[in-house]
Amino acid sequence: MKSDERRVMDVCDLRVLVTAGASGIGRAIAGAFAEAGSLVHITDIDEAAIQRALSEDTRLSASVGDASNAADVDRAITDVGGKWDGLDVLISNVGIAGPTGPVAAYADEDVDRTIDVNLKSHFYFAKRCVPLLKASPTPSILALSSVAGRLGYPYRAPYAATKWAIVGMVKSLAPELGPDGIRVNAILPGVVSGPRMEDVIAERAIILGIGIEQMRQAYLERISLRRMVDAEDVANLALFLSSPLARNISGQAISVDGNVEYL
Repeated sequence: MKSDERRVMDVCDLRVLVTAGASGIGRAIAGAFAEAGSLVHITDIDEAAIQRALSEDTRLSASVGDASNAADVDRAITDVGGKWDGLDVLISNVGIAGPTGPVAAYADEDVDRTIDVNLKSHFYFAKRCVPLLKASPTPSILALSSVAGRLGYPYRAPYAATKWAIVGMVKSLAPELGPDGIRVNAILPGVVSGPRMEDVIAERAIILGIGIEQMRQAYLERISLRRMVDAEDVANLALFLSSPLARNISGQAISVDGNVEYL
C-alpha cells in the first residue's frame, strides 16, 4: 500500500453487516458507513425499528431476527450471502443492559438472557461470517464491548462479565484469524448519552437511594473529560478501524469514553 493511500480513511464500497443496527449505537454506525459510501445490511430483533431505519435511509437493507437465536442468525447470513459474494466488515453490536442490582437479587432468567444476547450472539455471527470475510481483500471484525469490559461495575455484574468476555473473544480470534488477513478488534464505548443510559441511571439511583440528577453527576465525575460520549463518537471509531488507516491494528480493545476512571 502506498503511503498516500494510508492517509485516506476510505470505506467506500465496503460490504458491512451491523447487528442490532436499527437503533442506538448500531443505527449510528450503520448510518455513518452508508454516508461514507459503504453497502450496509443491518439486523435487529425490533421489526418496527428496522422499518423506521429503512424509511429514514433507503441505502440500508435489513433482516429481522433475534441475534441470540442461531436459526435467526442463519437466516440473516443467508440474506447477506444472497446480496454479496463476500463480506468486508462484521460489526457485532448486539447487547442489552441486563439486570441492575445486587448479585443475590438477580433472577436466573435475567442472567441467562444477558449472556445469550451479549455473548452468544457474537460467537454466532463470527462463526457464520468468517467464510464470507475470507472472500474479502480487507476483512475485519469489530465487536462492541464496553468500558465495563475493562473496569468492575458494581450492581451490573452480568453486563460487565459479558463485556469482559467479548474482549477475551477478540484477543483469541485476532491470532486465530490473522493468517487469513482478518483483523479483529473490540470497541469499548463509555457512558453513551441516550434513553438506555438514562434508564440505567434511574435504576441505579433507586438502588443507592439518591436522586436521578445526583446519580447522573456521579457518573460524569468519574469521566476525565466530564462528559458522556455520543453514538456518533463510536461510529467514527468504527469507520477508522475499518479503513486502510487501521490496516495493522488487530487484537486491540480500544475505548472511546472520555477516559472513564471507574464505574
